[in-house]
Amino acid sequence: MRNSTTLGLLAGAAALFALGCATSSQEVTKAGDFQEGGVGRPIATKPAPGLDTVYFDYDRAEIRNDARGKLQGNASVIEDKKWERVVLEGHCDERGAEEYNLALGERRAVAVKQYLMNLGVPASNVTTVSYGEARPAKPGHDETSWQYNRRVEFGLPR
Repeated sequence: MRNSTTLGLLAGAAALFALGCATSSQEVTKAGDFQEGGVGRPIATKPAPGLDTVYFDYDRAEIRNDARGKLQGNASVIEDKKWERVVLEGHCDERGAEEYNLALGERRAVAVKQYLMNLGVPASNVTTVSYGEARPAKPGHDETSWQYNRRVEFGLPR
């Protein structure tokens, strides 16, 4: 009896685990269903007018000097528009393992969020998601393309 109960519990746990893992990375999260620190799970967004993309150095998540002015401008636009939610989408170039690039894209998005918070943008107005290398801005296999793919883009929920 004890073995059949244990087997039943294990089977139930395995079924729940499989359900939890069944979510495809192509599934789009419903607008308004935001989960901080999303990695690889798309959030349905549209372009955020007036917000500039921020670019990063290879294998880095630190805000570059040339991005600081852009982020100050973005913070002003966010404040002026009084948007309830802005989505920071972290991206990487194609080099590196998929898991590593997802984590790097998340670190980039979080770095931008922290910078915006330091400029006065409330944390509750900003959500991060990482797409890693999955959504290149410029196709190609050289530095000319890669420099445009290492970025954080700003979006608004649909």
